[in-house]
Amino acid sequence: MRKPMLLWVVLGSLAVLPCVPLSAQTNGGHTLPSVPQLLDVVDKATTDPTDDTPNEWSAPVKLVVLFTLLAVLPSVLAMTTSFTRIVIVLGFVRRALGTQNIPPNTAVLGLALFLTLFTMAPTFYRIQEEAVRPYLDDEIEFDQATTTVSTLLKEFMIRQTRKSDMALFVSIAKAPMPDKVSDLGLHIVTPAFIISEFRTAFEIGCLVFIPFLLLDLVIASVLLSAGMMMLPPVMISLPFKLILFILVDGWGVLAQGLSLSFR
Repeated sequence: MRKPMLLWVVLGSLAVLPCVPLSAQTNGGHTLPSVPQLLDVVDKATTDPTDDTPNEWSAPVKLVVLFTLLAVLPSVLAMTTSFTRIVIVLGFVRRALGTQNIPPNTAVLGLALFLTLFTMAPTFYRIQEEAVRPYLDDEIEFDQATTTVSTLLKEFMIRQTRKSDMALFVSIAKAPMPDKVSDLGLHIVTPAFIISEFRTAFEIGCLVFIPFLLLDLVIASVLLSAGMMMLPPVMISLPFKLILFILVDGWGVLAQGLSLSFR
């Protein structure tokens, strides 16, 4: 059954759904349902049992599936790619500069999105070459395409995830540790990747915050020694922080550092 119009949206939402048999099982001893199995359920629920024609989704069902996956897609993007680390670090930078809503949220999210596309380009290219194009050329089946996408995204997440975080969720799931980390299911890899990204982003944010904090302390000490206790130090330190950030080419250094922080 071909679904080319939904392919990219479906494949983009696979990061939260396991698409391959899981060697690590849940507490109940049952593997989680795969995407092809879920699609088969929708097929069976929307097909007339008395109709002998080949299964084909009706237009309303296609629209429901499409809009549902579009609603899930932002969460998939934020939680299974480099977006989380980048947007948190950019938020720390804006907070350290003390510029309130400058740059605005739209600009910060836009920069985070395009840096995500830049850092994820090798993975997206492999998805295009190994899953999307072969499926559209009828070289592989839909379940093979979803399995390939899931595997490629999982490889990226595993490279960024700390072993301690992975071991934590394996122990919580009470699942046996497989011989290869790649054999773990996405229900274990994804939350481990998320908390690992949070920790890495906060570490980078703290390192970015320290120079600006020191500058605030220096300005506050100067104002205190000059007897200007009623003058807000943040107001005086803001232009100095902006000048410092511009002189060191802060945005370029930040973009380079974030891009190189992904393996």
